[in-house]
Amino acid sequence: MKKDITIRVKGPLMQPQEPAPTNPAQPSLRAFLELGFRPLYIAGTSWALIAVLLWIFAPQWLLGPLSGLAWHAHEMLWGFVVTIAVGFLMTAGANWTGINPMHSRTLAVAASLWLVARIGFLVPSLTAFWIASAAELCFFLMAAVGMGRSVVLSRNQRNYAVPLLLAGLGALDALYLTAALDGGDYAVLMQRMQAALVLMALVALLVGRRVIPFFAMRATPGLTIPMHTHSGWVQLGASAVAVASLLAGWSWLTALACLVAGALAVVQIISWKPLAVRTNALLWILYVGYALLGLGLLFAAAHAAGLDLPRVLSVHVIAMGGFSVLIIGMVTRTALGHLGRPLATDKTIRTSYWLILAAVALRLAAIAPSLASPWLLRAAALAWITGLGLYLWQFVPMLIRPRL
Repeated sequence: MKKDITIRVKGPLMQPQEPAPTNPAQPSLRAFLELGFRPLYIAGTSWALIAVLLWIFAPQWLLGPLSGLAWHAHEMLWGFVVTIAVGFLMTAGANWTGINPMHSRTLAVAASLWLVARIGFLVPSLTAFWIASAAELCFFLMAAVGMGRSVVLSRNQRNYAVPLLLAGLGALDALYLTAALDGGDYAVLMQRMQAALVLMALVALLVGRRVIPFFAMRATPGLTIPMHTHSGWVQLGASAVAVASLLAGWSWLTALACLVAGALAVVQIISWKPLAVRTNALLWILYVGYALLGLGLLFAAAHAAGLDLPRVLSVHVIAMGGFSVLIIGMVTRTALGHLGRPLATDKTIRTSYWLILAAVALRLAAIAPSLASPWLLRAAALAWITGLGLYLWQFVPMLIRPRL
């Protein structure tokens, strides 16, 4: 088909000219608040970058009642990981039920509450701490109520547990903040943080087992892989038992439950034929994250069973290896899909993936005490910051504009 041309008159001559390229859509507040993933993907990934920058390079600025290791653990789990999960579930919930759980003014209020919490926890004031805590718990309450409304009105029985999981993450947040304010007893803080970590692992396993096979079969012609529905229920039940046993202090039951959940994740990832997706970065990054999540649960089982493994190993394999790798894959794949963009990676996206994986490897290497540990930790932070920075540089202009 021939291109249309315009004719411009210049004196006695008529010269053909190609039509001017169409300007890209302008940023739109209405589009930005259309679905939860738009503001919350930006918020969560931005904060993950800023929080690590503060923790590694400016810890002297962390002077609030929630400070030091307690602040770091809280902000990386609830401020980053759970925030991204909320953004994903608010968006997926609209697809699952046909009812958008959170959008427009409601989403703007929720995002504002989230921002108040992040700022409040940095302010060296008990009043600011209470304001931040109230804002954050209201954020999770709004997410749970919004999801609950959607699944109940649509009678979407398959997802009735999702709002309860969101409420559970909010409740564990309240328990954690209470322990931090009461003096920050390390054992209690770690107990509640690990319980929240395993509950978040339950959410990640639930979502991953649903979407990873779907994404893989859709993108790979002829690929057929099992969904593991029955073993998935066992896996979710084991994760729930692990959360309860952690809070109760039953180490033997925690070890058994984490062993079952982690082993099933490893079996699932092997059965999903990882070699079949090795050339598709949007898929293999999700496979790697899911595998590391399963491995982290096995490390958690070993630690709970009394084996001589540092707690920080299982925490970082689950949180940084599992959650963060899954997140960089999901915030890319789902954003491209919902924004009407081609489901393909470019050099920038693939570089961000490798930088996050490098950050994970360097952080795990820094766990073993050595003279190199501080340098490995700083290198991990720089890789992390650069990887997330590349994601934001590429995706923020898309996320603030209407879908193509």
